[in-house]
Amino acid sequence: MTWLITKYFLTALIVVAVSELAKRSDKLGGFVAALPLVTLLALIWLYVENQPQEKIANHAWYTFWYVLPTLPMFLAFPALLPRLGFWLTLLACVVITIICFGLFALLLRQFGIELL
Repeated sequence: MTWLITKYFLTALIVVAVSELAKRSDKLGGFVAALPLVTLLALIWLYVENQPQEKIANHAWYTFWYVLPTLPMFLAFPALLPRLGFWLTLLACVVITIICFGLFALLLRQFGIELL
């Protein structure tokens, strides 16, 4: 139980640190947020918890493919925010990401990569 609490605390600490940094500097906050911190933590947790190397490698592999269809959201968000407000923009970006992911998964299936 202590290990699980430690994982939650360290992970939450990083998220809070990024949001606090973003308050002070848009560029630096965006840069740090763009770093694959969650993925790095997940890889570390998997390794420390003695998961097989294949599982750790698969996590990195699928993360790469899942990140690509999320990128349009980062272009749509600043364009939609002044028009729709925060919450509708957030919802629109979720829908955009789901659509992009579905189309991307269909495209990759043609090359033998199964994301779903």
